Amino acid sequence: MKKINERIEHTLLKPNSSIKEIKSLCEEAVKHNFAGVCVIPFHVKTAREKLGENSKVKLVTVVGFPFGYNCTSSKVEECKRAINDGVDEIDMVINLAALNEKNYNFVLNDIQSVATYIHLQNKIVKVIIESGTLDESQIKKACEICEKAEVNYVKTSTGFNGDGASVDAVKLMREVLPKSIKIKASGGIKDKKFAEELISAGADRLGTSSGINLISG
Repeated sequence: MKKINERIEHTLLKPNSSIKEIKSLCEEAVKHNFAGVCVIPFHVKTAREKLGENSKVKLVTVVGFPFGYNCTSSKVEECKRAINDGVDEIDMVINLAALNEKNYNFVLNDIQSVATYIHLQNKIVKVIIESGTLDESQIKKACEICEKAEVNYVKTSTGFNGDGASVDAVKLMREVLPKSIKIKASGGIKDKKFAEELISAGADRLGTSSGINLISG
């Protein structure tokens, strides 16, 4: 079983994050053997230069962030630029408006368009469903659509809209999703106890800006 540090994506997504902060984030991730760092698209190049080309620490960025209502073509274009800048994994935000309107074909096409491009580049895609804004039936439907789109991970939250990760949401996601699709919990993960509860519920990765706190107990 992986140690908690090996599940952490050391995250800094505040819009005014500095180059200095990103470099420090990368240094901490390498030092503590974290799974990855998650940064805004503007800082992907900086993070790649700091981590180096063959780092075990995965470089993650976000697309359609934080609200997911960008048009599909712009999400794909964001992916192209991020991959050109050296990213390993991309966390895209689901189109919540379309999901709420039950326009499931639109939601599927949006995710598939992004996932197909990312997979053609041999990269990893995660879909943020913003579980804290959804009821159980919507979480199930979002997961079913993500399964059809053959994504690598489903992620709970952006941390910018509605509630963050919850144990109940992760449990439900794990029940619905096949084992081949992993779960990333994020949003409000501030202490080790909560992190361990999320892992027990089925989370494979933890997106958090409090990674140092989690490994410090």
